[in-house]
Amino acid sequence: PLGTADSFVVLAGETVTNTGATTLNGSIGVTPGSSITGQETLTVNGETHVADTVAAAAKVDFGTAYDNAAGQTPATAIPTELGGSTLKPGLYSGGTFGLTNTLTLDADGDPTAMFVFQSAATLITASDSRVLLIDGANPCNVFWQVSTSATLGSGSSFTGTILASNSVSLATGATVQGRAFASTGSVTLQGNTITKPVCVGAPAPTPTATPTAQVTAVPTGAVSTGDGSTSGGGNNGLGLLAGVLVFAGFTGVTFVAVRRRRLNV
Repeated sequence: PLGTADSFVVLAGETVTNTGATTLNGSIGVTPGSSITGQETLTVNGETHVADTVAAAAKVDFGTAYDNAAGQTPATAIPTELGGSTLKPGLYSGGTFGLTNTLTLDADGDPTAMFVFQSAATLITASDSRVLLIDGANPCNVFWQVSTSATLGSGSSFTGTILASNSVSLATGATVQGRAFASTGSVTLQGNTITKPVCVGAPAPTPTATPTAQVTAVPTGAVSTGDGSTSGGGNNGLGLLAGVLVFAGFTGVTFVAVRRRRLNV
């Protein structure tokens, strides 16, 4: 759903500000603004795009993803405080979201299960809080649509793609397995690590056996009929046709022989 924005881990509309040793395992972009500060302590294991066509295209696809997440219905209303909860795949909404301690997302063994959160205001996580994924849940499939701004507390471990209308701010030592996107404002970094998640699809179906047919050459000449007589040879004789069908499976091979004969009369 992210289109060309998929390769980015940080995308801002105005500025990206960094202090401290920050590592971005993915690309960084800003547009229409053109300011990235603190690059001397910023490690980008990806590309950097500042007010160029690549950043502009990613920004458009980010906007599409934001609108898609915001427009989904029906959503299950949940309490403001997410800490201590275990949630199954689904669409969840709230006036604002806060996270203290641990939020657990349980995919029930489905690596393609989606978790979408809609906040009508803010997303704020406490220091040392975390989002824990279990039973096949994939950070690729966790999205946080935030109508204003998101703030991640110091030392917090967050999971999912943040799609914020205004700004995203990470306090010292906060980590994200996902993305931090801010549409109109800034993304603020302070000695953080943000890593683009690796998407996992549904397992491929087991292939099925395909029967093949093999037909032997048609013999000519006299052929024994099995009752002591023979069929006539020559050009006007109808020879013996023997066909063999071979069905190749995964556990063995079965041969079925079929024999037809006609006698000259």
